Amino acid sequence: MAKHACMESERLFLRPVTMHDAVDMFDYTSDEETTRFLYEPHTELQQTEKMIGNYFMKEPIGKYALVLKESDKMIGAIEFRVDDWNKSGDLGFTLNRRFWGNGYMTEAGNTLLHLAFTILELERVHAAHDVNNPMSGNVLRRLGMTQEGILRKSEMIRGTLADSAYYSILKEEYTIRF
Repeated sequence: MAKHACMESERLFLRPVTMHDAVDMFDYTSDEETTRFLYEPHTELQQTEKMIGNYFMKEPIGKYALVLKESDKMIGAIEFRVDDWNKSGDLGFTLNRRFWGNGYMTEAGNTLLHLAFTILELERVHAAHDVNNPMSGNVLRRLGMTQEGILRKSEMIRGTLADSAYYSILKEEYTIRF
């Protein structure tokens, strides 16, 4: 994974998150609608800086800033964690609400699926989302994933246990698409 710390797609650069991203990241971490299914919105830039240092920079492998090529603006983050023992990967993402509906997350997700199945030779990629967040489910379906089921009260979101919809795509399903 370390060899693939920086990647690009047609409209995006995927690269490690740095402190230089704090203002752009605060733009969405402070937005109630963007963070609704993740965590309480940040009220101060220092909260975002702390998250960058303690989460993104502390263990950067597989954690990417989504940066628009045309403007160099960081618009979201996507994560990909590899489980070598079962040749699988776990995908997660957040996108600034002002950029929803433009296909950016699908584009970034497809970049990571290519990495997973073509380069890393994984067998399965999975992802989950809060069942009350159907837009994330739409992204996962556009990536060719199939919903496997619902895990009840499986994630703590803002102090409340939430149900999660689980999706996956297998290598042979990905290969058929491309």
